[in-house]
Amino acid sequence: MGRCAKIIPAVLVLILVVIGILLLVVPARDLEMPPQHMYGIILDAGSSHTSVYIYKWPADKQNGTGIVTQHSECQAKGGGISSYAGAHGAAAESLKDCLDQAVKVIPKSRHRQTPLHLGATAGMRLLKKVNATESDRVLKEVENKLRSYPFMFKEAAILSGQQEGAYGWVTVNYLLENFVKYGFVGRWLNPGRQTIGALDLGGASTQITFETLEKVENDKNSMNLTLYGRTYRLYTQSFLCYGQDQFLKKLLAHLITTQGIKTHIYHPCYPKHFNTSIKLGKDVFDSPCTKDNRPLQFSREMSVTLVGTGDYQGCLDNVKKIFFFNNCSYSKCSFNGVFQPTVKGSFMAFSAFYFFHRYVKTLANMPITSPCQMEVAIQLTCNMTISEMTKKTNQPEKYIKNVCAVSNFIKVLLTEGYHFDNFSFPSISFEKTAGGASVGWALGYILILSNMVPAESPGVIKSLPYGPWFGILFLFLILLVIALGYLLMVYRSTTNEGVV
Repeated sequence: MGRCAKIIPAVLVLILVVIGILLLVVPARDLEMPPQHMYGIILDAGSSHTSVYIYKWPADKQNGTGIVTQHSECQAKGGGISSYAGAHGAAAESLKDCLDQAVKVIPKSRHRQTPLHLGATAGMRLLKKVNATESDRVLKEVENKLRSYPFMFKEAAILSGQQEGAYGWVTVNYLLENFVKYGFVGRWLNPGRQTIGALDLGGASTQITFETLEKVENDKNSMNLTLYGRTYRLYTQSFLCYGQDQFLKKLLAHLITTQGIKTHIYHPCYPKHFNTSIKLGKDVFDSPCTKDNRPLQFSREMSVTLVGTGDYQGCLDNVKKIFFFNNCSYSKCSFNGVFQPTVKGSFMAFSAFYFFHRYVKTLANMPITSPCQMEVAIQLTCNMTISEMTKKTNQPEKYIKNVCAVSNFIKVLLTEGYHFDNFSFPSISFEKTAGGASVGWALGYILILSNMVPAESPGVIKSLPYGPWFGILFLFLILLVIALGYLLMVYRSTTNEGVV
């Protein structure tokens, strides 16, 4: 027994030495741990309100662009930040609740790495034209507010119309998985699909963006974007003052100029027998979009009564006068002398386009898949009373009173402006959301921005290849058996000595 007691520990030590050598010599294999998410916050500061979107994407990106999903959304109280011109502190304060919510929903460990951007659109572009000093003050006030939060503040800037249009196009095609698609094997794949065009209608501007192979004759309308390893060549155009709110002001200014300033103005686009009062200074001539129709002398506090006549043809004729289809210096134009290639492929129309389509389709109780159907539906809508319209749509008068005017505006914009015809009009899909996310420029913006966020290396642990690992396991089992046998022998030997 004495000899065994000396040999077995030596064997155990030898096996341990062998295992140690294997651990040092056998090359280890890297196993990637699931990467953490990055987050981004985009404030869409529109002309009528501000929306705050929180997005997230894996820290290891797909071909240079993050696989982004919408985490949450918050609507700031009050109007757009441009509406707070002259009200010091109000624009920044309007964002507080949504920013506080962002602090709660984004993991604290990611706060300092979360980029925070505010993009202001046509409302602030108009304010910049009217009062650049006040526009800068509002932006600086908002910036100071954003900097007070524990995020990685990037910018508070006014987007150009072309940027707004291009980012909206990115959003549409991303949500429709035209760039990448999650495959059944658990990998992001390139589906090789054709992109579709984007039609956006906001409060102060409207945008059209689509991929084209035609020569873009005006460099201002051309933009190249690289996403998921591929470069896209876009045509994009934004029309300032042709958003639905500013168009309505332009239409009112035109009617007042045509009929003269008097106590009652007949409005062919308002429902018959519907009357409402407005102030010239506040509701019509307070915008740079109406400066060309502004009378030389008028009282800003003067009120006029708008009397609805429910005249479809009269409405359409007046709406057409807001557009200018002559004086094109290019091979082809949309309107107001702006170059536009021929529209091809499918399009998604969102924002106010969606609400127009929903209201008119509901009111006329018919599909709208062609210019002819749209014309018939708008005629039926314009002939309705305000009570019929509010009852069918379950919407208040302040929204429904403008359905006839906006519908005719969209009809002229799409068919005579953008030149959608019987063949191309059915390719337009009117949507509010897609893939569970809001359609607009904000998602496209964060996709472009995620190109600039450094890819974070995934967590890595070391792991032995299967062959050596099983070899070491086998040696460990032998060691365990020998150790147990040795302990058993020692136990028996001790027992026998005790018996003697």
